[in-house]
Amino acid sequence: MRKIIASTYSTLDGFIDNPHLWSFDHFTEEAGKHAFDQLFACDALLMGRVTYEGFVQAWPSRAGDPFADRVNSMAKYVVSSTMDEAEWENTTVIKGENLVEEITRLKQEPGDDILIYGCGQLTDALLEAGLMDEYRIWVYPVVLGKGERLWREGISAKLEMVDSKIFDSGVAILSYAPTD
Repeated sequence: MRKIIASTYSTLDGFIDNPHLWSFDHFTEEAGKHAFDQLFACDALLMGRVTYEGFVQAWPSRAGDPFADRVNSMAKYVVSSTMDEAEWENTTVIKGENLVEEITRLKQEPGDDILIYGCGQLTDALLEAGLMDEYRIWVYPVVLGKGERLWREGISAKLEMVDSKIFDSGVAILSYAPTD
């Protein structure tokens, strides 16, 4: 069965919004290779509407590098209760009210793992439904003091560490799997 993996940038104090404002100073060639390998180990992207709207503005116009070409060519699924169709090539809309049924079916299809960039309502809903398999939290040595938290208020889960990696830049990737 395919795994659903969320890969998320977080500050040391647990905030995830606007990573473009605080992560680039610590993103090295070593981190880039890890991100590349992670993407190429998966054959589908899963995202919520907000992430989709940001990605569709950036990725379709990029071409000529293996990372962008992979993102643009792979299967993409966007979960939304407001969208009816997607403009990005190879993208399927999953209606929010069918989330558990559709994601359960998707996980059972043959293929590689499914990657989610970021955390939010989608990952919280998948966790509550028992469909999240792994969180890869890229912890950056930055403290913001405010912002959007890694998990929303009211989310509760027990996790076990399944892997860790520390880059020379001070970024640590902490990988956890839900245990309940």
